[in-house]
This record gives sequence, structure tokens and C-alpha cells, in this order.
Amino acid sequence: MTGPHFGGPGPGRPTKIDPADRAQLAEQPVSLRRIGALFAPYRTQIAVVVALIVASSVITLANPFLVRAVIDRAIPQQDVPLLVWAVIAMLAVTVAGSVLGVVQTWISTTVGQRIMHGLRTSVFTHLQRQSLGFFTRTRGGEIQSRLTNDIGGMQTVVTSTATSIASNVTTVVGTAVAMAVLSWRLSLLSLIVLPPAIWLTRRVARMRREITAQRQRTLADLQTQIEESLSISGIQLGKTLGNGPAMSQRFADTSAHLSDLEVRAQLSGRWRMATMNIVFAAIPALLYLVAGLPGTSGGMSIGTLVAFTGLQGALFRPLMSLLDVGVSVTSSLALFSRIFEYLDLPVEIDDPERPVPMPRGAVAGTVRFEDVTFRYPGADRDAVGRVTLTTPAGSSLALVGETGSGKTTLASMIARLHDPTSGRVSIDGVDLRDITLAELSDLVGVVSQETYLLHASIRDNLRHASPAATDAQIEDAARAAQVHELIVSLPDGYDTLVGARGHRFSGGEQQRLAIARTLLRDPRILVLDEATSALDNETEAAVQRAIDAVSRGRTTITIAHRLSTIEGADQIVVLDHGRVAERGDHDELVARGGRYAALLERGGRPAAELVPAG
Repeated sequence: MTGPHFGGPGPGRPTKIDPADRAQLAEQPVSLRRIGALFAPYRTQIAVVVALIVASSVITLANPFLVRAVIDRAIPQQDVPLLVWAVIAMLAVTVAGSVLGVVQTWISTTVGQRIMHGLRTSVFTHLQRQSLGFFTRTRGGEIQSRLTNDIGGMQTVVTSTATSIASNVTTVVGTAVAMAVLSWRLSLLSLIVLPPAIWLTRRVARMRREITAQRQRTLADLQTQIEESLSISGIQLGKTLGNGPAMSQRFADTSAHLSDLEVRAQLSGRWRMATMNIVFAAIPALLYLVAGLPGTSGGMSIGTLVAFTGLQGALFRPLMSLLDVGVSVTSSLALFSRIFEYLDLPVEIDDPERPVPMPRGAVAGTVRFEDVTFRYPGADRDAVGRVTLTTPAGSSLALVGETGSGKTTLASMIARLHDPTSGRVSIDGVDLRDITLAELSDLVGVVSQETYLLHASIRDNLRHASPAATDAQIEDAARAAQVHELIVSLPDGYDTLVGARGHRFSGGEQQRLAIARTLLRDPRILVLDEATSALDNETEAAVQRAIDAVSRGRTTITIAHRLSTIEGADQIVVLDHGRVAERGDHDELVARGGRYAALLERGGRPAAELVPAG
């Protein structure tokens, strides 16, 4: 990775600062001290890398002088000892440079990977602590890009950008000094010839970069179309809407445009190579001309000319790379800026400084909402307004109401997916904000209406809730969720691969697996958010019986649109625009003939039929 050609302008190397990088740094400035703190634990390794780079560059500069000695003295004078020692020295220089390069690469790559590992795990862990609101307003692809592309780019910063600058500075300075020692006349000529050659090469490289950028954007569009159109959901959507031909035509147009850009990119690349070849041929030719003319040669020897030409060729690439150092530094700082931006995100829901211990065995499970209000950021009204509710330990509470009435928002606060804007939610009188998140997740189990299954076996999906669970415990949870018989009927049983997002199973089967996964944790408090919404009537009744069985002795909060599933709840609360409109048990609310009775009637069951006799 060292030597005269290290860090040279590659085919797609940028030659001007990306406006996006400028904008990122303007919005999120980066402290150099903070970057330095990442490298501080590796001061010794970095010092060794710099020393190796300098040593390698200096050693390599010995070759031209050895060549001059061979051509001017050893061969013409038949000085065999000098020739042998010069050849041995040439080989030694090459071996030493190569070994030093390998060691430098090993050290710099190790340092880079350790820094990347630290940043990657820090960002991932920090994002795990973010609230649902962050993931609601942030695209998933952007999060993945920061964790993979941006942190992956850090490897280039550590092992390429930084070492390239050090290597190129050493090479340029050393080569310039060596050229001046060999021939000051040819050095002056280089000062005249190099600037226009560099300008021409950079201009062609800039043209190619613009075409390459267009090609990358088009390729991203093509990949997006593939992902959207050829996923399970995309195929289903395309077939049901009948827009397969239109999608194929759109893909064909994008592919044709990409093909055109590929041709232009290859041609621009060829032009760039042609320009480089012309430059590399023209500069030595001019040097030979000056050295051959009586008025300008100054009695220069052939060995000096050959040595100088070699140095001149080694100077061009690192010099061009140094001219682009501003671009490299800005790109590197922009990477750090994007990573630090995520690391600086405030944690809205975090562990308390002085947590109250809540061991599972000592928790009864009384859940209380005390004057709870919650408003989503940017919303113009409260999603939940001044709600006060108490669910005694071991009892069941059902939340019902129109869509958007605040049922899910209220229930989500029990698991601290949201914190109240005002008021408090407590378990056994302890504010949830005083309980560690780990203990709270051990106490509260949630089954939501939107199931999420991992691309793994059924066993691994269930064990995801309780890594220490035995196979017997897994099967017990599956039986309780009425899904065990289905699983054992499959050829691979519990080792059956679920598939991407669980698409291998029906919605009802997915939901039963999700219920089994939650039951495996044996929580003191169960939150069921439309947990049976995807089930047919027969399966729903079976799962409901299972839920009723496992709910005994637990505090259960249920959200349901199918009011038939919550008729046996100890307490039913009707929410309207985030506020409590009615509360009572099923019989009381039906007899009252209010909102609950109206909901039942709109559900296809007239309220009069549900009024108990007497």
C-alpha cells in the first residue's frame, strides 16, 4: 500500500467536493478533537505506520541512484563487484519496501477495523435505545446505510486516506529532492511540463466522475425497482393490480439508460487512460529531448537521465493525489459527521439513574394510569388526554373505541414504547420511568396486531423471546397458542424455516406463533393489541380460550375491534378521541345503551339482543 503509486487517482476518484458533503458538514460540524479521540488508544500503532511509510518511501528512492551507478559505472567499466552489489541492493530495496508495506497494511487495517467495530456497535446499541418515534420518522434504508456504507467508508479513511496522504507527501518531497540532486536543469523543465499535464488529466477525470455519478444513481434506481417489484409483497401487488407489463417497461427503460451510461463511462475511462498514456509518454520524451540537445544537456550522463525519468514517472500520481487531498478530507469528515449525528441523538426513553428493583416474583401486577396525557411530536392535539385507570393485579382490562381513539397509544405506554407527556403510568405503584427497561420487558409481554417473524426456524423465532428456554417450554407455549399441532405436521417440525417476514405462513398462523413467542416469556402483564385480528372465527375462539387460560393470575390489557373477544373482561373502557367515554363491565355498558352498545350494534349485533335477561 506504500510506494510511489499508492493513493493515485483511480477510475472513479472524485476531483471536486461533493455538495452533499459540504451540506452535511455545514449542518453537523465535526470536532477534530472528537475524531482524534477515536484514534487516541492507537497512538503507538499509528506512529509505527507513519514511520513505516516514511521508511518505505525513502528506501524506494534509492533505486534510481542504483540504476545510475549500474548504467554509468558498473556496465561501461565492467565493474563486476559494483554490478553485483547494485543488483543485490535493488533486490533488497524491493524486498524491504514490500515487507514494510505488508506490515503497514496489517497494522493500519487492524486499527481501522477496531475503530469501525467500536463505532458500528456504538451506533447500533445507541439506535436500539431510540424510541419508536425515531424509527417512524426515519427511513430504514438510511439507518442501514449509516451502519454499513458510512462506517464501511471509515475503513478507507483509516487505511487509505490518512496513509495515502502521509505516503504521498513523503514520496513527493523525497522525489523532488532526489530529482534536484540528479539534475537541476531537468527539475526546472518538470516545473514547466507538470502543471498542464496535471490540469488535462484532472479535467478528463472530472468528466468521467460526472458520468459515473449518473450511472450510480441509475443503478440504484434499477436495484430499487428489483427490490420493490420482485419481493413477495411486490409480486402480489403487481399481480393483483395487473401492472406487470408497466413495471417491465419501466425496468426496460431504466436498464436501457443504464446501458447507455455504461458505454459512456467506458469511453470516458478509455479517454482518461489515453490521456494518462499521452502524459506518461510526452514527459519522458521532452526530458530526452532536453538531455540530448547540446545547449541544455550540461554533460548529463545516460544513467542520470534514466534515473531522473524514473523519478519523474513516480512523481506524477502522488502529486495528483495530494491536489485532491481537500476532497478526500471533506469526504472523510462528512462520514464522521453522519456517524456522530446518530451517536448524538438524544435518548428519549432510557433507564433511570436510580432504578427501583422490580423482581418478577415480588410483582403483583397492578397497572395504573394517573392523569395520563400524550401528544405525538408535531401533532396539533393530544392522542391521549387526562386518562386515569386502574387495573388490579390479575384482572383484565379491555380498551375499545373507534379507530384513532388512542387505544394502542395508551396500551403502548405500559411497555414504555412511549412515555406520557404528563401524568404517570405505574406497576404496583412504581412509576415505569423508575424501572429498568430490562426488568420492564421481563414483566410486560406484548402481542401486537402486526406480527414480525425472523428469517429463521420456528424454534429460533420462539426462542428469540427467551434464549434459555428448553424445547419442552417452547412446545408448551406453542400448545397454549394452539399452534403446536400445525408445527409438528410440517416435514421439518420446529426446525421449519419461517421465511422472509413469515410469508410462508398465513396471517393467522403468524399471529399464533407471535402469541406463543410472548407466552414463552411468562410475563406478569399481558398486552394484547388486536392479537386475534387475523384469525378466522374458529381459530380465534381456540386461541381466545388459550389466552384466557394463560391470562389467569396475570394482568391482561386487551385492545380489540371484535368486541366478542372481550365480553368477559373485568373492566371495559371506551375511548373517544383519547379520553375515557365509558367504563364498566360488558353487562353494565350494554344496559347503559351508550357508546359501547352503539359499537356493538355497528358490529352487526343489535344492542337489544345483548341486554341480559331480567
